[in-house]
Amino acid sequence: MARALSTLTILSAMVAFLLGGSSTSAQTAASLKIGFSIEAMNGERWQTDLEAFQARAKELGAEVSSADAKGDDERQFQQVQEMIKAGIRTLVLLPHDVGKAARMVEAARTAHVGVISYDRLVPNSDLYITFDRLAIGRMQAEYLVAHAAKGNYVLIAGSPTDPGAKHIHDAQMKVLQPYVDRGDIHVIADSYMKEWLPSEAYLFTLKTIEAAHGDIAAIVASNDGMAGGAIQALAEHHLEGKVLVSGQDADLAAIIAIAQGTQAMTVYKPITHQAVTAAEEAVRLAKGEKPRATGTTSGEAKVSEILLQPVLVTKENIKSTVVKDGFQTLARINQGLPKAQQIN
Repeated sequence: MARALSTLTILSAMVAFLLGGSSTSAQTAASLKIGFSIEAMNGERWQTDLEAFQARAKELGAEVSSADAKGDDERQFQQVQEMIKAGIRTLVLLPHDVGKAARMVEAARTAHVGVISYDRLVPNSDLYITFDRLAIGRMQAEYLVAHAAKGNYVLIAGSPTDPGAKHIHDAQMKVLQPYVDRGDIHVIADSYMKEWLPSEAYLFTLKTIEAAHGDIAAIVASNDGMAGGAIQALAEHHLEGKVLVSGQDADLAAIIAIAQGTQAMTVYKPITHQAVTAAEEAVRLAKGEKPRATGTTSGEAKVSEILLQPVLVTKENIKSTVVKDGFQTLARINQGLPKAQQIN
């Protein structure tokens, strides 16, 4: 009897150990932590990214810690350090200033935390996920020259601290240069805007309109926020709809402006796909697996990358692009349009 009890006790202990082990494994899976550091939650773009990222990470059993640096490099560094101390396994980094972000990657690597550069490349990251910026710049410039092959052009580029802004600008100029060389197009104003701010684009456009006495054929605005600032300035001089304006991001306000005819086009980036991909790769890195890269970045900083393709959006294909994908809805678009301009 005593031996039977002893055997039963041993078996009970073994079962308890196995159950305890399973419980520990479950806790480990549930505590898989990922950090998403965002430079500044301005506009609808990054909020949409974050929501899609969080949803997919949760489906994969990961816990997401996110932080908004509000455009402050020191704050972003501190937030990243706090995430690392809290036990994140992967850092998804959208840096405010790429040049000042190397220390964040270094801090993560010292703590054996994987790093994904999100939309802006920081050297020494494990993976870079972005859209083809050269394609974005080409799309913007090619569309404008196809509809205004001659005249005065204005270039409104993004932040001078964002290398991606330069890539887009250079791609635009590569398209425009032959027209400039022939004398068909004259670039009368060309500048980068602090923080991609619409207010900066508005003031820059106002000055340009006055200097050119309103003689502008097209404005190559690198994103929708700055396009909106330019359109506001044009409207104050009764030039809205008369000057072609490009954009990027397919923001709701931009889609409404395109339907109204005050903005010519935008470049839609299926950012939900980007965010979902980033969440999946972050979980892979957190588990110690290799990222599923599609290539390697060019230049000196060789980083594995996933390069996604953007989509041109005009008045003619709003329904078959951003609406079809659920990125924008007809109800929200039509809410901002007069009845005569609403999309059926």
